[in-house]
Amino acid sequence: QVQLVESGGGLVQPGGSLRLSCAASGNILNINHMGMGWYRQAPGKQRELVAVITSGGPTNYADSVKGRFPISRDNAKTTVFLQMNRLKPEDTAVYYCNAGGGAYRHYWGQGTQVTVSS
Repeated sequence: QVQLVESGGGLVQPGGSLRLSCAASGNILNINHMGMGWYRQAPGKQRELVAVITSGGPTNYADSVKGRFPISRDNAKTTVFLQMNRLKPEDTAVYYCNAGGGAYRHYWGQGTQVTVSS
């Protein structure tokens, strides 16, 4: 089992920055081999991929956040970060941390609200 706990959401003005963190716990051996990433869901919309990072380091981003939201992972590979820069109102959503994929099932965090508004 893997547990994911997100932090760092909040209210920010357009053009501002926020940093999301997601700490994984549980089966650490498996976590180290899992991809981790962030998804978001805005009201009335489907959940969508924001950014993912594999255990080996390669990343993938949604076109809407490329160049603004770098994703990173700590050396222990149990915490994933999303640095959100130049935020826009359309970035407003609940952001969910995800771990798994490939041979592993997907695990989800509880979500953290990000609101971009003046």
